[in-house]
Amino acid sequence: MSNGEQGAESREKQAALKLLSAAAVRERCARIMAAAEAGKTPHFTWHEDKLDACADYVLGVMRKRFPDLNVPIHSRRRHFEAGGIDRWSELVAQRGLSGPGHAAERARIGIDLTIPSVLLDAGAGASWEYYDEAHHKGFSRSEGLGVASFDMFVNGAFAADKSDPLRSDASALMQIASGDVEHGFQVDAMNPLVGVEGRVNLLRRLGAAARVNANVFGTPARLGNLYDHLKSRAVDGKIPATLLLETLLHALGPVWPGRLEIGGVDLGDCWKHPCAANDASDPTDGLVPFHKLTQWLAYSLLEPLADGGLEVTDLDELTGLPEYRNGGLLIDFGVIAARDANLYTQALTVDHAAIVEWRALTVIGLDRLAARIRAKLGLDAASLPLARVLEGGTWTAGRKIAAEKRPGGAPPLNIVSDGTVF
Repeated sequence: MSNGEQGAESREKQAALKLLSAAAVRERCARIMAAAEAGKTPHFTWHEDKLDACADYVLGVMRKRFPDLNVPIHSRRRHFEAGGIDRWSELVAQRGLSGPGHAAERARIGIDLTIPSVLLDAGAGASWEYYDEAHHKGFSRSEGLGVASFDMFVNGAFAADKSDPLRSDASALMQIASGDVEHGFQVDAMNPLVGVEGRVNLLRRLGAAARVNANVFGTPARLGNLYDHLKSRAVDGKIPATLLLETLLHALGPVWPGRLEIGGVDLGDCWKHPCAANDASDPTDGLVPFHKLTQWLAYSLLEPLADGGLEVTDLDELTGLPEYRNGGLLIDFGVIAARDANLYTQALTVDHAAIVEWRALTVIGLDRLAARIRAKLGLDAASLPLARVLEGGTWTAGRKIAAEKRPGGAPPLNIVSDGTVF
């Protein structure tokens, strides 16, 4: 390779690495919002005047769920509490992991549980349900996926040594089979789960990514060792949210199959849209990163890290999650509207420009919605960060309005999922 070629590859790599951040998500999404406000987006229009009604609806949901406005973090742990059962606290008590002497290992176990569970948290489909035999309750969608993955973890599905089940080891993850996921999620002809193979491949690739990132996950690689890596970089027991997210994006980039790669950098949840282009000399021009599952993972790791005495600061540097509940909320209130009503019935893949456009408007829309909600409550971002607005909040409100408008609570757009984005 010539020096010129090496220089070009290096420039591509540096440009690609800049997309592995929450700041890049906001910056590229803002380009599409600017186009929408100028009436130049091809698929959707933006209606700022409808944002207040949407904020009032979300606030109503928030007050009903949390009358004291003591809203928890939007986190995978909320799904482990499905049915009003605090499964994590039960597990900690049962295994004798309470108290400060177990704080570090409790954090590692929490991370071991959370990472695979979040990566398994793409849309389940309307027909699937998980029956929690221990509590005699059935759960669907995100709650069902959460409880199913919790039970798989507790039973040692991700552990190299089944006699030491509360671990997620790279060697075990790399050997996960379709049958393991189907059994763990109770999948059969009468209980189909969307994207089983996609989920299996994610877990295998997760194991492989952990194994090659020994500086983050240790040797032999265990997901929970992320705690020790982050602790070593903490200052006075604190790490910024941007460090957490960027650590995850760099370490887990190879997890995402068949995605964009520039300069040897795996870009993950990153897609093309014409309105994001403004600099032809930039190798990443026209690309829009979202990093939805990785940001969801970052939010979901806040509590496990806190268990180990690590505080994650500057939470509002992360963005809202552009998925079908938050984005559906904005469509259902007419804040985002399709130019062509046929768009609501078409089957759209995740890389379709309409889906990219909708998700970008959702990211910026959630920032604006959060600002309106805080203004109505007289609170600032420190008192009500975006992570709590999402939980209080927009995700639940999106599910509620969907149930009011469509049988089964389906989202307003028909998204074709492979089990790795939505």
